[in-house]
Amino acid sequence: MSGVAITGIGVITPIAQGVTEFDSALRAGKTGFNLLGDRFGEDFPIKVAAEVKDFDAAKYFPDKKDIKRNERFAQFAVAAALDAIDDCGSDFSDIDRFRKGILYGVGIGGLELTLNEHSKMLEKGSNRISALYIPMMIANMSSGAAALRLKDFCGDNFVCTSACASSTHAIGEAFRKIKDGYLDVCIAGGTESVVNELAIAAFNNMKALSKSSDINRASIPFDAERDGFVLGEGAAALILENIDHARARGAKIYAEIAGYGATDDAYHITAPSPDGDAAAYAMTAAVKEAGLALTDIDYINAHGTSTPMNDRTETAAIKKAFGEHARELKVNSTKSLFGHMLGAAGAAEAAAVALQIHGHYLHKTAGLTVPDPECDLDNCKDGYDDVKIRAAISNSLGFGGHNACILIREVY
Repeated sequence: MSGVAITGIGVITPIAQGVTEFDSALRAGKTGFNLLGDRFGEDFPIKVAAEVKDFDAAKYFPDKKDIKRNERFAQFAVAAALDAIDDCGSDFSDIDRFRKGILYGVGIGGLELTLNEHSKMLEKGSNRISALYIPMMIANMSSGAAALRLKDFCGDNFVCTSACASSTHAIGEAFRKIKDGYLDVCIAGGTESVVNELAIAAFNNMKALSKSSDINRASIPFDAERDGFVLGEGAAALILENIDHARARGAKIYAEIAGYGATDDAYHITAPSPDGDAAAYAMTAAVKEAGLALTDIDYINAHGTSTPMNDRTETAAIKKAFGEHARELKVNSTKSLFGHMLGAAGAAEAAAVALQIHGHYLHKTAGLTVPDPECDLDNCKDGYDDVKIRAAISNSLGFGGHNACILIREVY
């Protein structure tokens, strides 16, 4: 068994594209929300989203045909993977191609393409459906497209689909693949792009989305006035590498992944279990695998969706897991900055955790102005500068009761 280092980060998010810009945006507490305007009609009930701005697919696909053959979520996946490879400072040509893998998390996949092709079928007939519809739509094309672009990452390649926990599961499984000796390096992350009328309307009818028309008061985790999440999009990829290999090549190491916990509530298709038992167990399992004590954890990047139920029950789960030490923890929500990226959320948040550990800061939970007495931990209202983070937990809690937690710690 071997330690697993994070040596590269690629991010395509509503607040920034590229690791340097993303790090700066986190430090500044920058938000990436935008008004939908009348895109879906004047009476459409949801007014705010968090979209990626000015994404240039041509930067990552030299052949324009490849842009047309990859749906937006797959384009994001390729972009994040290539940026992560660039950031890590190695092409890993010294490693056998079957010892290099790509694992992504995707919650939904090519929903926009499905809408377009369905409309085409109704208007023009079934023979007009694109022959590429299926391979472009399926979620696994994210990791598949990245492998096609990189050419020599031929090891484990698959997609985890577990709603909001998808990319945290992908990172956790990649961590285990390297730790247990099946891979030497893995690109692990997540991607999603479903900011469209159908997805927004469906989430709204579930009463999951914020109806605020104020971009500064829409995604406000732990705030007493929160009323739902803001739908986001984007991708993030981490280069996970055998730590001995990373050190031997003199790699920059952001942090180390040392533990992973995964459970299920077995309670409800969308609502989290109010007792928080399964989420608490996943957190403590990650701590146990890392060989740490609960008191070694300094920070939790919460799932923190800004829904009334999630933030309340996640706070209860943290208290259940950490007992009295919960009062010493610092807890923030990166979704306060870029909304809920669904299948990509956990990966973008893991990237944020690694950067905060490496940079000795904690970003603020933006928009938190009216603290909820039921969310009574230190929720980083103003953030922290010059803070030492020995170890952190990143939580993802998805529809279907899926809980995934990874432990990321400083490198010793």
